[in-house]
Amino acid sequence: GSSLAPMSAWMLLQGLETLHVRMERHVQNARRVAEFLAAHPRVEWVNWPGLESSPHYPLATKYLRSIDGEPGASSVMTFGIKGGAAAGVKFIDGLQFVSHLANIGDAKSLVIHPASTTHRQLSEDEQRAAGVLPEMVRLSIGIESIDDILWDIEQALNNSG
Repeated sequence: GSSLAPMSAWMLLQGLETLHVRMERHVQNARRVAEFLAAHPRVEWVNWPGLESSPHYPLATKYLRSIDGEPGASSVMTFGIKGGAAAGVKFIDGLQFVSHLANIGDAKSLVIHPASTTHRQLSEDEQRAAGVLPEMVRLSIGIESIDDILWDIEQALNNSG
């Protein structure tokens, strides 16, 4: 079989040494963002397994525990913004701190509008069948200061209408 180059192996080990600390911060930040979004008047719905309103909450509490005992669901979530696709694009364009990239799991917070990017080749009916709604925005929450993340999301939401 193949083997990693020595430098690649060393870099992998360096990343693994701090993975648990980074994941704690990812999940803590994601929880705060999900709760913030769920309470915001410009948001129709939030899909994050760590919220009690999620149909996946019982599984998250059973299998995805974080250090503090709360559901450690993940750092990726989706939400529906009032105003549909146009509001979603305007929200993303209004973000100043969160990066507009299709990646997930990065140390920095990322956002994308799946209907106009990753699933744009599909018709609206095909997108809906795949669970991609016009108003859906996907966030991958990073490990930055939660105050910076929430500030950016709030100002972009408030200017998306």
